[in-house]
Amino acid sequence: MSINAYKRTIRESETPRQIEARVFARITGGMSVHLEAWNGAGDKAERVAILAQGLREVVSENRALWVRLQNDLSREGNQLPAALRANLISLSLWVDRTCGEVIGGGNGLKALIDVNQNIMGGLAGQSPAPAAVDLDGTQSHAQAV
Repeated sequence: MSINAYKRTIRESETPRQIEARVFARITGGMSVHLEAWNGAGDKAERVAILAQGLREVVSENRALWVRLQNDLSREGNQLPAALRANLISLSLWVDRTCGEVIGGGNGLKALIDVNQNIMGGLAGQSPAPAAVDLDGTQSHAQAV
């Protein structure tokens, strides 16, 4: 079976929710690979080096994923409840800002990973983690989306 046939089979057999979960898992895993080095970086120069080792690309992919989600959530005919759509759009705006901060060498990588993991849990039908991230980037005991 060629790789294109394999990809087509996956697209045809997975639900949209499963595809979204797979994309989130791939991107989140890519960010997680760099988390320990990111947290251990002593200065911005070290973080820039980590970004050059692939983190910039995966954070950019994360940003693009959330922009696509925001566009889908904003479309007429989206069947999610209005309140959930509004919360997810707000979250997408926060993700966009935080991705920019991380790409600039700032904080927020762990928060991006946590948000994505909560979304993956939601796609899998699980409750969010008890220490979900607030939109200001701090930890909270309130549940997110």
